[in-house]
Amino acid sequence: MKKRDRRQEDPGSLWINTMCELIKGGVFAGITTILFLFLCAVLVSTGLLRERWMEGAGLACCVLGALIGGIYSVKAIKRRPLLVGLAVGGVLFLLLLTAGFLAYETASIEQGGVGILCACLCGGGIAGILGGTRKKRRR
Repeated sequence: MKKRDRRQEDPGSLWINTMCELIKGGVFAGITTILFLFLCAVLVSTGLLRERWMEGAGLACCVLGALIGGIYSVKAIKRRPLLVGLAVGGVLFLLLLTAGFLAYETASIEQGGVGILCACLCGGGIAGILGGTRKKRRR
């Protein structure tokens, strides 16, 4: 019997593919977060959600967006799921930070940036924990 030859991917192309999947997951997380935030805004305008709860709802939207985008990237990359999930959370935070700079021309940590960062990283970390494949035990 011959051993099957495994073609090794070029490390450079593997790195580029991984980064592309991380960015895709981050963009997917950003779109999902924006949709959830839009839903919350509609709920506030209809009176089903109180305006004082919007800060917590915004953090929950960040967690859900990072979770969904992280699950996408973890399934696509299939390596180091916790790091991939956290990276997607970081990409989402950077996208939200960029949107904040474009909209308000300033951003400050005191204006809730730490909470948003923690929410994004928590959502991505949960995706990494849930999306990881378990290694089979050898007998």
